[in-house]
Amino acid sequence: MKTQNDIRILLAEDDPNFGPFLQTYLNAKGYPCFLTRDGDEALNAFMTGEYNFCITDVMMPVKDGFTLVKQIRKRSQSVPILFTTARNLEEDRLKGFQAGGDDYITKPFSMEELLCRIQAIIRRIETTKQQEQFMFPIGRLVFDYKMQLITAPNQQIRLTPKESDLLRLLCQYQNEVVSRNSALIKIWGSNNVYTIRSMDVYMTKLRKFLREDPNIQLQNIHGTGFRLFVQNRKKRS
Repeated sequence: MKTQNDIRILLAEDDPNFGPFLQTYLNAKGYPCFLTRDGDEALNAFMTGEYNFCITDVMMPVKDGFTLVKQIRKRSQSVPILFTTARNLEEDRLKGFQAGGDDYITKPFSMEELLCRIQAIIRRIETTKQQEQFMFPIGRLVFDYKMQLITAPNQQIRLTPKESDLLRLLCQYQNEVVSRNSALIKIWGSNNVYTIRSMDVYMTKLRKFLREDPNIQLQNIHGTGFRLFVQNRKKRS
């Protein structure tokens, strides 16, 4: 797991008061932070520096945050990116995920919330890297993403590619909520009536497969998304 000093943050924020304040706060919390004030300056800094976390405002002069992130993604698919914005519109959030962002926070926000989001993104990415062997234990079941196979005590269940992609995403965030929109963008690449209905069909199929272990629940979190909840079995006394 990376330590705080291993995380070098590139901050793109054009507000002359908020930008320096945020930079000072992150530095004080042990995250070295370099401040840029427009999209072009941020892209140049990213191309010439060594940064492993990006925070960018959406509305900036010269080049907006969406354009900046698309260009960053051409160079790196793995660097974590967090959007900040004063606009709380669903279309902006979707646009941010489509551009390649990992999370989205709406102004005004507390510094504590920002810090928690940074730490959560880093933790999730580190967990994903640790699971690159493609094997996921789920209660009494074992999911092999590479073989597209669920192994239960008494049978094996073959999955389709989309079922495997969706189950891997849920496994990577086991016992955490996965938003519907982020799942649609990551698995299907779009959010429309067809893909929403398609995902609901796949969720129904996965629930049926996972019933092999009563300690596993694929929960629908109303208005938010889904959670693969695995209850720890109580040990016999």
